[in-house]
Amino acid sequence: MYCPYCQHTDSRVLDSRTSEDGASIRRRRQCPECEQRFTTTEQIQLVISKRSGVNEPFRREKVIAGVRKACKGRPVTDADLAKLGEQVEANLRACGKAVVPADEVGLAILGPLRQLDPIAYLRFASVYRQFETVEDFEMEIALLRAEKDIATE
Repeated sequence: MYCPYCQHTDSRVLDSRTSEDGASIRRRRQCPECEQRFTTTEQIQLVISKRSGVNEPFRREKVIAGVRKACKGRPVTDADLAKLGEQVEANLRACGKAVVPADEVGLAILGPLRQLDPIAYLRFASVYRQFETVEDFEMEIALLRAEKDIATE
């Protein structure tokens, strides 16, 4: 770590704190040469491996944009979508892998979306799981109803 003031190649960590969402670490440092203090933020890069073989950094905004389409016309707020985006990112980081296949992102979205809005969940699942027949929808609706019946007991 180079000192931003004198470019010295070493620094001493005075304090470390994890951010609220746990995705980064804030470190307060001091240069032993010029004695200036500065702050660094360390963040683990989460990478998504797409089917085409291309890797790209995870972007929470992209998850929210995809889910927003499924929620169009539904009583879902931007705050709800932001919370869902946080949950998805937290779930992906919790798996402990630096490179996550794109289909696992879709799976990570389905659970929180099912809890948020069942209709939006059906819309998203129909595209993600490539429903081809009415029976595919009926089967998924039956699962949602069964889950709802279990929750109300």
